[in-house]
Amino acid sequence: MTQYWIILLAIAVGVVFIAEKLKQPYPTFLVIFGLIIGVTPIPALEEVKQYAINDTVFQTTVILIFLSALLGDAALKLPVHELKENKKPILLLAFIGTFLTFLIVSTLAYTILNLSLQQALIFGSLMAATDPVSVLSIFKAMGLNKRLSIIVEGESLANDGVAVVLFKIAIVTSALSFSGALDASLEFVKVVIGGLFIGGLSGFLASRVTSRIDHYLVEIGLSIVLFYGAFEMAEIFHFSGVIAVVTAGLILGTYGRNVGMSDLTHEKMDSFWEVIAFISNALIFLMVGLEVGRVNFLDKGWIIAGSVLIVLAARFIAVYISLAFDKSIPVSWKHIIAWGGLKGSLSIALMLSVSPEFVGRELLLAMTFSNVVVSLLGQGITIKKLVAFLKVE
Repeated sequence: MTQYWIILLAIAVGVVFIAEKLKQPYPTFLVIFGLIIGVTPIPALEEVKQYAINDTVFQTTVILIFLSALLGDAALKLPVHELKENKKPILLLAFIGTFLTFLIVSTLAYTILNLSLQQALIFGSLMAATDPVSVLSIFKAMGLNKRLSIIVEGESLANDGVAVVLFKIAIVTSALSFSGALDASLEFVKVVIGGLFIGGLSGFLASRVTSRIDHYLVEIGLSIVLFYGAFEMAEIFHFSGVIAVVTAGLILGTYGRNVGMSDLTHEKMDSFWEVIAFISNALIFLMVGLEVGRVNFLDKGWIIAGSVLIVLAARFIAVYISLAFDKSIPVSWKHIIAWGGLKGSLSIALMLSVSPEFVGRELLLAMTFSNVVVSLLGQGITIKKLVAFLKVE
């Protein structure tokens, strides 16, 4: 297995190098290259490809290994004072926008695409949030307007946790009723608050420990324990691991740095997580391309096309409605935020976690993969041109 990861990483690093030379976002290049080698018979890479597209390997890699690292790195470096200054649009997008997207996609998938209620709810939850892995990597490479970038990053971190909670609720929902909706609402509140509590407590305790240590290697090690530990602890109690990691990272990156980190530790920790995030991103996007390359889309064409249009329409409607409550956001920014609502590896990993016995699983997989590909290759490639066209600086 070790040799497979070395080969995948070597390919990923090479593709990133080419993308950087061409001054293009590397995630899209990795997905394209993954698609190409995924559908092309290459005897020397067959074992590697089969290993990488294994459902358990992909899901475990993304959810248990890469996700905590990427979320922790992003939260650790986000300036909290700027998040506070932009909390209104971030919260509007993360909660109202995410719920609206979920409701619109689920409703239209049920009525137009003729999915069952549970299939529609699952698909709606998978498409409800922007994937932080995709958004952060592409938007950071663009050098976007600082405030707009903070809003997009803040939304992607917050609504990701919301969407995961919606997905978990959708998995156990088979009928629609008032009592069922009430139970789901209470479960949602419990999962979110629980994640916030565990993340907040973990982040605070880790910050206090760092205040008594002046050794950057130990403090970096502690940050690893914090991010993965907060995720696992939250999941053990059936809370949101994503929300726990983001909360813990924000607290360590602000309170922890103020009370216990030297400038050297600060610099070393940022460098460490930057490398980890790069490796994680590179491998994830290459694996996404390989995963998508194995799906047969030919017999599901009209449903897939319909799902893509529904998801795009739902995203635009949700962004415009939710941001209508904040008059400080320019119209041009709304266009960019809506078009920049990228889907990515998390949606695929969650879909792969659905039981193989679930009726309609293959159709939902094809729909999810298709929307991820359109998002990364269509929106991901053109977002830079849209920013230039709208003259947003």
